[in-house]
Amino acid sequence: MKTLKTDVLVIGAGSGGLSVAAGAVQMGARVVLLEGHKMGGDCLNYGCVPSKALLAAGAAAYGQTLGAAMGVSPIVTKSDYAKAKDFVRSVVARIEPHDSVERFEGLGVKVIQEFGRFISPTEVQAGDTIITARRVVVATGSGPFVPPISGLADVPYHTNETIFELRDKPAHLLVIGGGPVGMEMAQAHRRLGCAVTVIEGQKAFGKDDPEMAAIVLQKLRDEGVSIVEEALAQNISGMAGNITVETSNGTFKGTHLLVAVGRKVNIEKLNLDAAAIEYHRGGIRVDPGLRTSNRRVYAIGDVAGGLQFTHVAGYHAGVITRAMLFGLPAKAKVDHIPWATFTDPELAQVGLTEAQAREKFGARLDVARFDFSGSDRAIATCKTNGLIKVMIVKGRPVGASIAGAGAGELIGLWAMAIANNLKMSAIAATVLPYPSMGEINKRVVGAYFSPKLFESLMVKRVVAFVQRFIV
Repeated sequence: MKTLKTDVLVIGAGSGGLSVAAGAVQMGARVVLLEGHKMGGDCLNYGCVPSKALLAAGAAAYGQTLGAAMGVSPIVTKSDYAKAKDFVRSVVARIEPHDSVERFEGLGVKVIQEFGRFISPTEVQAGDTIITARRVVVATGSGPFVPPISGLADVPYHTNETIFELRDKPAHLLVIGGGPVGMEMAQAHRRLGCAVTVIEGQKAFGKDDPEMAAIVLQKLRDEGVSIVEEALAQNISGMAGNITVETSNGTFKGTHLLVAVGRKVNIEKLNLDAAAIEYHRGGIRVDPGLRTSNRRVYAIGDVAGGLQFTHVAGYHAGVITRAMLFGLPAKAKVDHIPWATFTDPELAQVGLTEAQAREKFGARLDVARFDFSGSDRAIATCKTNGLIKVMIVKGRPVGASIAGAGAGELIGLWAMAIANNLKMSAIAATVLPYPSMGEINKRVVGAYFSPKLFESLMVKRVVAFVQRFIV
């Protein structure tokens, strides 16, 4: 058995783990990185990257059917599903070198391609190596949760970890789960020529603003995606090519099944009890600084039990790097964290939804709204199907909800505003190019200030005084 001593040991080479390893080694720390599966983690191999590539393939096919309003005759497209998957693979392959063993070893990181497990509060074993580190970072992420539905284990099904390897186009894809993963895959497959039925036990996009969710859901329905809500899956039967899902709201048949009901944290291989690290079903218990009950050990990203997004893992990496390397106090916050679903139209949120803000602030809350149909750029590009709402308290945004083209890009301005406690006046003072979709953010600010300016008797009196007496 070999032994190693290091400053920082990172368990998991997903987004968060790679960020910690790269940052720490380049600032002079000795770093060991453990990964027993694929470098790049879920995001690169099974999540963000391949899903957006498949969505792009679907968008390319769907785009050929549009254009009549612009004088371009629509054409009937024929999608090659296997070649679309080749494109997805090529996108992943193009990004892989950035997350590779070779790159990180080139930076000076000691990479061990084995799973890590604690054997004591101060030691981790990986294969035939025992590592002792001043600080350990657990960044093992999460995987697809497979619910205990009767019959599911006896039927072939896909999760996000297998759907991108499927080469034969499904004639009819059944999707259990109406969250971001399920809805993105539903639209991508529909646009590539599959019949699609989404089965959701509660409400689709249940964590998002209902008004915004309704905009996206209607568009998917208009494209031919069948979305059934309040339909809890109770029994699944059949075989490859002929699958039946019985629910509390009807029975549905299809050729293929995708299970997309949520995530489970990857902690089963860690042997956390040996390290005196407290955990629960939702993840490892951490304090505001992301430290576990074992003060030598931090947990970041999905495994820390909070918001499960790649960019959150990256943010966590920055928080703990300041603490580990410089001894600076650092706490992770959540109120400035945005998220987006990359359907068409996109759906994005940061901070509080309208319902959450009304519950918290009551009559102190202002809500500014602007419809995409009022944007000159949206009109010129036929992208008027959308809405932005900003929740404001005492002149400062506390949340923003967007449904529409480019929502994932537009939400960035509001994430910055909330993170830096900016006032609406700061957004108003920002000059944006015309005509751009970004102007939608300025227009909603105008919707907030307009009543205060144009309906104020005091403002009108001041203006009248100036016009009468000031030369």
